[in-house]
Amino acid sequence: MNTPVTKYLLGFCLAFSIYSTTAQNTSNALSYASKLDNHKILLSAVNATELGALLQKSGPFTIFAPSDAAFMKFSNNKIAELIKSEDKKALKSLLSYHIVAGQLTASRMLRAIGRGNGMASFTTVQGKKLTAHLDGYDIVLTDPIGNTARITAADLNLENEGVVHEIDNVILPAQM
Repeated sequence: MNTPVTKYLLGFCLAFSIYSTTAQNTSNALSYASKLDNHKILLSAVNATELGALLQKSGPFTIFAPSDAAFMKFSNNKIAELIKSEDKKALKSLLSYHIVAGQLTASRMLRAIGRGNGMASFTTVQGKKLTAHLDGYDIVLTDPIGNTARITAADLNLENEGVVHEIDNVILPAQM
């Protein structure tokens, strides 16, 4: 349970547990309710893994958070199947592919893309790589299968110094 991958996966769930708690407590000064409106499916998926109860201090980390619309494009039936499945291995793999260790702000990604002659590669806590490039002014992520996701909202800060980027498609570590 002390491996870096486990710590960062737990951090991923912590971030969304913080989002859930904050959304329920509207008196909290750091209310994320407006950010949560587009991530109900993602929160359901995180809660289905039952990792939220195991969370301790972790981070910083970067989460590429698919919006609800992104999950609908992916397949509403497939994500519902993964959430309801008794074996959560595929769901955990999918979730952990959306997190990178460290605080990867949009400006850091842009610098890495610039240093990499238009391309940058980031290793997810799941262990596979994401590549990033620019399309106009947008940062676009590409998974190993060739699926792309555009960052639609960048640098949404978390209480533990992590960062969330909303993306418009679900990225996959392997064919699902």
